[in-house]
Amino acid sequence: MILTGHLDALTSMPVADLRDQWRSLLNTEPPRVSTDLLRRMLGHALQEQAIGGLGSAQRQTLRRIAAGKEAVTLKPGMRLVRQWNGRTITVTVMEDGFLWEDRVWRSLSAIARAVTGTNWSGPRFFGLADNG
Repeated sequence: MILTGHLDALTSMPVADLRDQWRSLLNTEPPRVSTDLLRRMLGHALQEQAIGGLGSAQRQTLRRIAAGKEAVTLKPGMRLVRQWNGRTITVTVMEDGFLWEDRVWRSLSAIARAVTGTNWSGPRFFGLADNG
């Protein structure tokens, strides 16, 4: 598949080429983000072009959530992803807790504590709660 080849090429592409790819694909200046995040964002843009993006209803829901007008309801199977000190923390919502590093945890706060070594609100750590 052509898409797979494009995605694979991103993994070894130097940052200057990633920025050129961004300009070519999206006709805007690339954001000032880490190389890893730029690769992920480009991969998303390529997939969206090839497969299609979110529907208008999903975009509307995401806008409401971002504006704080709608609470996020966690459902089994959802994945929460957070970058922390160069590490990607991926948690899967389960029926009976949260799966992280092959262990089911009872709360997001317990995971946030394990990751950071300090007391954190789990929902805040994973961007599910207001920072204020």
